Amino acid sequence: MSQSRVREYLESLVRYNSDICETIRERALEDEVPIIRRDTESFLKTVLAMKRPKTILEVGTAVGYSAIVMAESCKAQITTIEKYEKRIPIAKSNFLAAGKEKQIHFLTGDAAEVLSDLVNKKEKYDFIFMDAAKAQYFIWLPMIRQLLSDGGILFSDNVLQDGTVAESRFGISRRPRSIHTRMRDYLYALTHDEHWTTSILEVGDGVSLSVWHDEVWR
Repeated sequence: MSQSRVREYLESLVRYNSDICETIRERALEDEVPIIRRDTESFLKTVLAMKRPKTILEVGTAVGYSAIVMAESCKAQITTIEKYEKRIPIAKSNFLAAGKEKQIHFLTGDAAEVLSDLVNKKEKYDFIFMDAAKAQYFIWLPMIRQLLSDGGILFSDNVLQDGTVAESRFGISRRPRSIHTRMRDYLYALTHDEHWTTSILEVGDGVSLSVWHDEVWR
């Protein structure tokens, strides 16, 4: 059986979100806004159900779809960060339409600056969802470490980059080569630092699921 047929079958089993959330999804797809894939979304909901976080940080709001999905899936207070000015008012409008404006705290600006500010404020999160500029994942990782509580989960989306992350860097065209290199560095750090316990899964465009430990057990 082909992988596409398997994917179609699995997507047919997905339990959809609220009507407003589905409307936001459809509009985002029409406007070609990158949003979380269905299978990744289902996996994200399952992890949230297992972890039951009280606080969530999302890096990369886009139009707010994934933040609303998380808000509909758990009672956590969610902080989300977005830089792209054209998407900020759309996300705000979507949070209001979904009735989640009190549950979702929206921060705007460059993610590196916002993350640094959160570190300085000694904020801690039980769950961090990374879905922003892929070349920056590795750059932000030291701050992400400081923001995660002990036993906290880092859920990173799009880490396989349509499979290109497995290719030799010499087989990658010059423009995306830095993204390729940094993503490989990111995945290496998550799998070789003993403070992390990480699995990389072929869900959607690749998900790395990492648990942070303040102390190394061995």
